[in-house]
Amino acid sequence: MEYGKQLTVATTDIPGLLLLDLPVHGDNRGWFKENWQREKMTAAGLPDLGPVQNNVSFNANRGTTRGIHAEPWDKYVSVATGRIFGAWVDLREGEGFGRVVTAEIDPSRAVFVPNGVGNAFQTLQDGTAYVYLVNDHWSAEAQSRYTFLNLADEASGIAWPIPLETAELSAKDREHPRLADVTPMSRRRVLVTGANGQLGRALRARVDALEAIGPVDFVGSSEFDIADPAAYTDRRWQDYAVVVNAAAYTRVDEAETPQGRRDAWRVNVEGVRLLAETSRAHGIRLVHVSSDYVFDGTAETHAEDEPFSPLGVYGQTKAAGDALAATVPAHLVLRTSWVIGDGGNFVATMRSLAERGVDPSVVDDQIGRLTFTDDLADALVHLLVTDAESGVYNVSNSGEPLSWAGIAARVFALTGHDAQRVSGVGTAEYFAGKAAAPRPLNSTLDLGRLEASGFHTRDQLVALESYLS
Repeated sequence: MEYGKQLTVATTDIPGLLLLDLPVHGDNRGWFKENWQREKMTAAGLPDLGPVQNNVSFNANRGTTRGIHAEPWDKYVSVATGRIFGAWVDLREGEGFGRVVTAEIDPSRAVFVPNGVGNAFQTLQDGTAYVYLVNDHWSAEAQSRYTFLNLADEASGIAWPIPLETAELSAKDREHPRLADVTPMSRRRVLVTGANGQLGRALRARVDALEAIGPVDFVGSSEFDIADPAAYTDRRWQDYAVVVNAAAYTRVDEAETPQGRRDAWRVNVEGVRLLAETSRAHGIRLVHVSSDYVFDGTAETHAEDEPFSPLGVYGQTKAAGDALAATVPAHLVLRTSWVIGDGGNFVATMRSLAERGVDPSVVDDQIGRLTFTDDLADALVHLLVTDAESGVYNVSNSGEPLSWAGIAARVFALTGHDAQRVSGVGTAEYFAGKAAAPRPLNSTLDLGRLEASGFHTRDQLVALESYLS
């Protein structure tokens, strides 16, 4: 065992399988190490495991060999005393199926084994204590979802230091299938809630891209009510890697009424709370879609770290939902503005007015950018597929910010009508005498973090022209 190593996390030929060097401190009394240190290890590149169970396998004799078992949870494996030869085989669906990595592990090394990667070891010393943390509880039902591979599989070609003929194996491990007969472990799935809404429909059109992560389940609000605790009991959450929450209460003005207030808090807060609790409990990445209404609009441009300052009930519920989503270690909050998808929306209304000969008065002192659901869906998929850093990302179309009146004028012009037919009016005058929620006057979002991730949305006027065509 080597003393004085620096904590490092290294990738391997199996995606997600990570080898760690651990600092071990020794003196005349023995040695000490921090076997699991969440803050330091996640900063070094280890996934935030969220362990719920700690297991110890004591092996009395050198040559004890166990495996190869692929389990439906992640494992963090280390050695308390002794030394092992570890072997890992990718048994997940995909092009990496059958790939092998081996390494020796002593108290100064550890390995992170992702869900679906077969795990095996052979002890190289008597009295070896093998320790592993897992992020789901063992159960007989869970064991039925294991995938196994024979330790002597010829295709894998693992060079065991001690020949298996003289090693100590269980009868069960001797009977596992060869690689050609192994059914690959299914990848963890993606769940899209609110899948019949405008963002949900845009994501359905991108199902092939989402399936790069895993098989996708689309559920509408009538199929899965995110705010109903009973809805969570019939779904096997261990099977999911990602939940995309496209469900939301979006009736901004109705949120100011007694019933609307209750409905908005139920969906936008209680629903997100239940999703966040479930995601934390099962190591799921939560993607949540938010709004510029979490701000009061006094800043000309809104960065992701601007403090919440909502003006009305809708904005308050979205801010609360953002805060709840951020309690999930692996989370993405996508903050949008002025969302335009298929179906009824501001752009469709302006086109209809133009075609019917109606000359509208449109608010001209609210400034921002449109967010077309095609661009929002593409950005969401990009952040997931590239495994973007957790946190908040502003997502809107790019280009020069405009007022609602300016956008209306462009709709008129792009549909062959006189843009001068659109007249501007201030927010206070437009809503005078109406039961309406307060609106932020500035909704422009800073897109720097999204662009730094490698994704650039279309200019809103380019996207508008494409949408209208």
